Amino acid sequence: MYVSNIEVMLGQIVPAAGAAVAVYGAAVLRPVEDEAAGATVRLGQRLLAHIRGRAADPAAIDGAVTDLATDPDDPDALAALRLQIRRALAADPSLVHEIAALLPAAGHAQSGGARSVAVSGSVSGIVSTGDGAMNIQRQ
Repeated sequence: MYVSNIEVMLGQIVPAAGAAVAVYGAAVLRPVEDEAAGATVRLGQRLLAHIRGRAADPAAIDGAVTDLATDPDDPDALAALRLQIRRALAADPSLVHEIAALLPAAGHAQSGGARSVAVSGSVSGIVSTGDGAMNIQRQ
């Protein structure tokens, strides 16, 4: 049960952390609130800061973030960050509970503010907001 809870949490943590890294690069590790950052990015920043603060090896998380920041589209870099977060959570059951309190309730959509989109589940196409937005989908 404990390991499956971590896997469920990773499904929420890694996309938020990855979004934060994609926007800020390795600077995501600095505790800076940016007005332009979306709710997912701010959540990713908070999650990474909290996990790093309690990890036995924060340098391993920093390295994974730096690698992902170098190439945000690299699935291996994202997998490495996921592994480091999994290790930190598996080593500290109380951290799992603290992170769970920071995450939105499973199955509940959350949006980031005015004109944002909340999705509960999955989307197979483009979701876009903004005046004059242009979307390109590559296959």
